[in-house]
Amino acid sequence: MRSLASFLLLTLGLNGQTITIAPAPVDRAALVAEFVLPEDAARPTRATKADGASLPVQIDDNGKACIVVGFLRAGESLTLSLSKADGAVVESVRLRPGADGMALSAGGAEVLNFRTDKTKKPRADIKDEILRAGYLHPVRSPSGAIVTGDYPSNHAHHHGIWTPFTKAVFQGRTTDFWNMQAKKGEEQLRAIGRTWAGEVHGGFDAELRMTDLSGPAPIDALVDRWSVRAYAVPGAPKPMHVFDLTTTQTCATNDPLELPQYHYGSFGLRGPEAWDGKDGARFLTSEGITDRKKGDSTRARWCYLGGKTSAGLSGTAVLGFPDNFRFPMPLRLHPEMPYFSIVPQKLGPFSIEPGKPYVTRYRFVVTDGEPDAKLFDACWNTLAHPAVVSVGK
Repeated sequence: MRSLASFLLLTLGLNGQTITIAPAPVDRAALVAEFVLPEDAARPTRATKADGASLPVQIDDNGKACIVVGFLRAGESLTLSLSKADGAVVESVRLRPGADGMALSAGGAEVLNFRTDKTKKPRADIKDEILRAGYLHPVRSPSGAIVTGDYPSNHAHHHGIWTPFTKAVFQGRTTDFWNMQAKKGEEQLRAIGRTWAGEVHGGFDAELRMTDLSGPAPIDALVDRWSVRAYAVPGAPKPMHVFDLTTTQTCATNDPLELPQYHYGSFGLRGPEAWDGKDGARFLTSEGITDRKKGDSTRARWCYLGGKTSAGLSGTAVLGFPDNFRFPMPLRLHPEMPYFSIVPQKLGPFSIEPGKPYVTRYRFVVTDGEPDAKLFDACWNTLAHPAVVSVGK
C-alpha cells in the first residue's frame, strides 16, 4: 500500500496539475491528445477523470506527453488530474520479433507485423524478382484474426499494406515500382530506424527505396520513409486495434518522379485470399457505398475492407487525414479481388519534386463484427477535430 508520505510527495510534486480537452461538435473515438507541460512540472504517468478512472500518460524524449481517450461525446470537454503512479511504467505497446520481421502488440495482443526479411518464399512458384520486404502483414483484429493477405496466387506482387507507385516516369523512362514482375522497378526495405515502446503507444521508423530498373543500371528514384505507431485505446466503444502510418517520400536524385494519371497504385490494402471473388469481401465507404463497382472511382474520408474470419467477420477501416494531398481519398475498389487502392493520380498527373517531401498519413481501425460506420466516423472525427489541450493547475 502506498504510504501517506509517498502520496503527499507525488501530489506536491505535480502541484495539482490538470489538463482539459476542449469540446468538439462531433463524437470522437480513439482521440489522441498530445500536450507539453511546463519545464518545471513533474513528469506524470497517469491522468485521472472525475469518476476515478485513469488513463496512462506517456512522455517522449522531447517532453511531449500523450494520452488516448477511448470516446468523447459531441459538446463534452474532459478535465483530468495528472499524477505519478508508484512503481515502474508498464510498456503496453511493445515491439518484438515477429513473422519474418517485427511485430507490434498492444495489451499483449499482436496488432501488426512489419516484414523485414524478403528471402523466405511462401510458395515454390514465387519468382525471385517479386520477393520484397518493407510492408505490413499480417495485420490482426482484436480477436487475433488475420485481415491482410500476402503473395496471393492470382496477384503474387500484392502485400498486405504497401505503398509503391505504379505508372511513373523517371529521367524520361517509364517505370513501375508496384508490378515488380515486370522488372521495370521495385520497392525494398533499406533500413530500420528508431523503435520505441510505451504505455500509450509504440512503433518504428523505416526507410524504403523505390528503385528504377528500366535504365542501363539500377538507380534509386524515391526514398519512402515510413513511421508506424500503434496505440493502446482504453475505454473504446468496442475492442479495436488502432495504428497510424505516415509516409514521407522524397526524391533520391535531382530528378523529379512524374506520376501520370492512372487508376491504381500509391497505397494498397490486400485482404486474405479466402476473401477472393466478387462476393468474398465486404466493402463500405464513408459515403455509405457497399457495392465495389459503384464505389470505384469515388472519393471518401474512409474505406473499410473485411471478410469472413475465425471471429465471424473482421476487417480494416483506412482513414485519411484531411491534410492529405487530394483528400477526400480517390478510391480504386477492385471488382473481384479483396483489395483497394488510394490513388491521388486518378484525379490527374502530379510530380514529386526534389526538395519537396510528399507526406501522406493514414489511421487504421481494425475490428471484429459488422463494420460500424458510426464508430469509423467517430474515429475519423479525431483527425478532423484533433484534441485541443490546455494545461492548468
